[in-house]
Amino acid sequence: MPKHKNKDAPRQPDASPTSISRYLFPATIGLLLAAVAGIGWFLFSPAPSPVKVVPVNTPVAVATKPAPTLPASMVDEQQCQGCHQQQFKDWQGSHHQLAMQPANAETMLGDFNNVTFKAENETTRFSRKGDDFWVNTPGIDGRNADFKVAYTFGIAPLQQYLIEVGEGRLQALGIAWDTEKNRWFHLYPGQGVNFKNPLHWSKPSQNANFMCVECHTTGFKRNFDAATNTFASHWNSLGVGCQACHGPASNHLQWTARKTDLIHAGFDVDLKNKNVTVEIETCARCHARRAPLGDGYTVGKRLMDDYLPSTLTRELYALDGKIKDEVFEHGSFAQSKMFDKGVRCSNCHNPHSTELKAPGNAVCLQCHNTAGKTSVEGVDGQGLQAKNYDSVEHTRHTMGQPGSQCVDCHMPGKFYMGNDFRHDHSFSIPNPERAQKLGTPDACLTCHQGKAGDKVTAQFKLWSASTEPQAPRYDESLWLIRNGQPGAAQALYEQLQRSNLPAIQRATLLAELPLYPSEQALKLATTDLKNPAPQVRESAVRAISAFLPPPERLPLLTPLLGDPVKAVRIVAARDLLSVARNGLGPAQANWEAAIAEYEAVQKSLAERAEANLNLAMLYQASGRGTEVEGLLRTALKRDPDFYPALVTLVQWLEANGRGQEAQQLLDASLKEHPDAALLQHTRGLSLIRAGKTAEAMSALSKAAQLEPQNAQYGYVLAVALHDSGKVDQASEQLEKLLKAQPANRNARLSLIQWYLDSGQEPKAQVLLQGWKRMNVGDPALK
Repeated sequence: MPKHKNKDAPRQPDASPTSISRYLFPATIGLLLAAVAGIGWFLFSPAPSPVKVVPVNTPVAVATKPAPTLPASMVDEQQCQGCHQQQFKDWQGSHHQLAMQPANAETMLGDFNNVTFKAENETTRFSRKGDDFWVNTPGIDGRNADFKVAYTFGIAPLQQYLIEVGEGRLQALGIAWDTEKNRWFHLYPGQGVNFKNPLHWSKPSQNANFMCVECHTTGFKRNFDAATNTFASHWNSLGVGCQACHGPASNHLQWTARKTDLIHAGFDVDLKNKNVTVEIETCARCHARRAPLGDGYTVGKRLMDDYLPSTLTRELYALDGKIKDEVFEHGSFAQSKMFDKGVRCSNCHNPHSTELKAPGNAVCLQCHNTAGKTSVEGVDGQGLQAKNYDSVEHTRHTMGQPGSQCVDCHMPGKFYMGNDFRHDHSFSIPNPERAQKLGTPDACLTCHQGKAGDKVTAQFKLWSASTEPQAPRYDESLWLIRNGQPGAAQALYEQLQRSNLPAIQRATLLAELPLYPSEQALKLATTDLKNPAPQVRESAVRAISAFLPPPERLPLLTPLLGDPVKAVRIVAARDLLSVARNGLGPAQANWEAAIAEYEAVQKSLAERAEANLNLAMLYQASGRGTEVEGLLRTALKRDPDFYPALVTLVQWLEANGRGQEAQQLLDASLKEHPDAALLQHTRGLSLIRAGKTAEAMSALSKAAQLEPQNAQYGYVLAVALHDSGKVDQASEQLEKLLKAQPANRNARLSLIQWYLDSGQEPKAQVLLQGWKRMNVGDPALK
């Protein structure tokens, strides 16, 4: 939505050709047939197949839950300005106040004077009828129709519009108004968006009730009715008001009238708390890339009681943690030294006006100055240098010119939503040489491109030359890990042994840990089950579940069922589902409470196809099979293009003796979406189950061609080829896969075995030695 708004290598064991086959095993297509059915999408994907290593029994210290605070309710915020005049004055006209407004002559900035906008595949006309604003554009059926604009979103640098389409649904139009260039533009240019595309304004991904309105209003509830498939969404006020951050104010008004002894002057949260986490997590509810765990949030709770924030995935962030996809600010800031030193959002930003607290470089000079001391209360100034940062000597750029501002080099940004420039908040230090090596963005190279970039790189090396030994960097280690390079496992383990690793980076590395299984990896994950950061604990649970089968997870994950943070409790409960059905003794009550919370999370998101799929899988695993099909069909009703639900339904029907019905459903979907890789992959597996291996090859091959980056499609195709006797073709497929993804353990293991079976031991040795250099502790090598 518009701006309103992270030693020496161990000795390698002997691996002579005669010893290789003792610890490798052939993969067959039979091992893969159940892989697609158990897909948990959106909030909680299921753990990968366990890799058996020795469990480590480490107790987990769990904090007690805080005492409940006084109940409070929302009030009319006009009452706030009487006592808080300056804050109210700052807020008036701000991006926060004007985040969402009713569509009328005073709020609408776009040109609605019978103007036509032509996109790649669709034509839209903007017009007025009396006091109302209308859009004539293709709807969900592809036919042009008139739609009334209900609300505006944002004020600069763009304004987007919400369309009321019935059933309480508000949809975000994909064409926005550029308030700087005074023109219409499409938010997804070059992507050929039409009514069949998931990005079309009429589709679930553009539903504002779920995706947007919560962060543009105060006191928002989606209020979705699953029985009628309708919304009755409600908010206390439009825009981001006082109570959006401070919480319901009824008790505060009581305190002002009688000065009663209420906590934090009648508020459930104290944003001036010395614990900066309170403020930062309050802001992160909207300024983070996250998935909801309910309908809105509870003031005073931890962020992960209500949301599941993203880690630094390769889709969202560059290797060095700089912003890539639209991730907002929190994930970047959580990686920074500023965050580590206790800097909070309001040290730099006025939260009421949304403006910086000082002009230009002055906001940074609060801490980075010639005195080497911070003027900001609560910030740890240890390590600050007494230096003139606001000078040519430091910036290497003429004052007043590009490159002379702190943000130019330390907060490079990207444009999102067409014209909305967002600054990276990880406060990185430019290094063009490292950026060229890792393929990451860099402030110097962004400005000085081509040959000029080469000169800058050489000059930068002279400026920053250092003979001091440097500890392994997170980004350099992550490059090794994600590219399956020699030393990858050791680099991963060394990073996780750091005591100063930011929590979001630690959680990210834990997600990579299952690629490099070993006893040491399991110990590291087990240790992080008691990490003070809930995001780390949640990620550690997932890593443990990837290493160990359910019975062996039990002693490690059971204590997490009583974790003080909901996101951790429910992922532990889900990953113990198969063993908990047989009883967990004293921990059974905790598990039942936590799995009930998990179920409640999915039900609270019933408007989403993903949540209905998650419920179907939960009920299937819980022995409530009679409810599975209905939920899968509901998922497809919510979003007919949500292929994972379709795939699961096809496999459910097959497993219940309704193969013909399953094939008809799959064929109809493939006729409508022939280029959907997951559907082609499912078609191939279905044909294999039916004993039609030759026919299956075409579908499996097409899936691998459509999405070559999906390793599973390429791997399954290779196994199918191998089981069909086409060993050379199968080997070629895995060779190609390993060239693109050297860390793909299953592909490497299978190809080594196939080489051995066909008498190509030298080739097997090359792969084996490469495997050792990546992860000498892999249990398969023992």
